[in-house]
Amino acid sequence: MAKPEIKTKVVGSYPIPSWLAANPSAPALRDAILVVLKTQELAGIDLVSDGELSRFDVSHPETNGMIDYFIRPMGGIASALSREDLAQFAAEQRMGFRAQPAGVVEGPLTEGTLNLPRDWQLFRGLSSADTMFTFTAPYMLARTLVDRQHGDIRALTMALAEVLRKQVESIDAPVIQMDEAHLTGHAEDAEWAHEPFNLALGGIRGEKALHLCFGNYGGQSIQKGYWKDLMPFLNKLDVDHLVLEFARRGYNELEAFKELKPGTKLGVGVVDIKDNEIEPTDVIAGRIENAVNVLGIDRIKWVHPDCGFWMLPRSVADLKMAALVAGRDQFLGR
Repeated sequence: MAKPEIKTKVVGSYPIPSWLAANPSAPALRDAILVVLKTQELAGIDLVSDGELSRFDVSHPETNGMIDYFIRPMGGIASALSREDLAQFAAEQRMGFRAQPAGVVEGPLTEGTLNLPRDWQLFRGLSSADTMFTFTAPYMLARTLVDRQHGDIRALTMALAEVLRKQVESIDAPVIQMDEAHLTGHAEDAEWAHEPFNLALGGIRGEKALHLCFGNYGGQSIQKGYWKDLMPFLNKLDVDHLVLEFARRGYNELEAFKELKPGTKLGVGVVDIKDNEIEPTDVIAGRIENAVNVLGIDRIKWVHPDCGFWMLPRSVADLKMAALVAGRDQFLGR
């Protein structure tokens, strides 16, 4: 039986080079992006990213790129936080790993000075490999905010989705991936979350990808839940492929994806980013073989790490990328 052509990709983030953190300047940032792209190319990764260094703020290098990079430039959101704002955020218990909100929604949301097309231009064309652009999903962003404008999480998420849709419409990356690490633990919101997700994804010109994981902070999973609980949500999405965490959780849940609609291809996490151990080639090849045996050769399109590499040492991230490619190649008989 012919084996499928399965491609390798990263999920997005890469450890910030120490020399960039020590010298946060525009020239150093461009050098770092070139290094990250070339590192992935040399590892043999088929779909590379800028390591999400386009989110790196040379004036505020400590800024959280997954949340604040998107929230702070938007119009209608204030970054100054009162004691009342902090108390409201704590009372709502939206995110146990965040001590304070990313901002307060005080008026109608606008794009403000957010400029994702400009940031895509920072690394567009700098790699000979296919390059993807990533952005955070509107649901996760909504959960970081105190909302004094909409009074409803669903309306707030839709407003954020409209802003993100307008941004990605002007990005011509071959693949654009939306990242969500909070909905996995709140399946009750998945009953409506497909609407804002599809609104944001609808602005993408190229291949549409969605990354879902159970969180990664200090090597810890943040959310608790099961993939089967999200299957109705996944089947309502207008997305080309999913990028899902499996290596840390195990592969017993693969069976649930027999219910996934035929048009959606699957990306399977085969590298654990919550552990510094480098997986042997035959382990990764075996994980790929298992996924194909369970779901068939036409379903699995991508293999990748569970999440981004940002919290790992660079040396570990690089070896894990090499192991990913070697495992894929062994499975394909190369």
